[in-house]
Amino acid sequence: MSDPTRRAVIEKLASGPATVSELHAPHDMALPTFMRHLKVLESTGIVRSVKKGRVRTCHIEAAPLIEAQGWLAWQRHIWETRLDRLEKLAKKLEQFDE
Repeated sequence: MSDPTRRAVIEKLASGPATVSELHAPHDMALPTFMRHLKVLESTGIVRSVKKGRVRTCHIEAAPLIEAQGWLAWQRHIWETRLDRLEKLAKKLEQFDE
């Protein structure tokens, strides 16, 4: 998810299934390089693909994203709590300087 190409693929698939050709079209890279990005997304379970004849169609799997969303919300809460405490400490230190 840290790679912009992978994020773009996920964003495209959020609106519905797409072929590998459709996903590859907006990216200025060789198809084998693009396929490595798809393989990474498939290995995480975020993207699934089905091959019919010569056409491979990809679709998004929501479950891993929902799991990641829960973890990110938890991390956000932790960091917001830490930043709130840091802000309180900074205000106390400012009072001592006055």
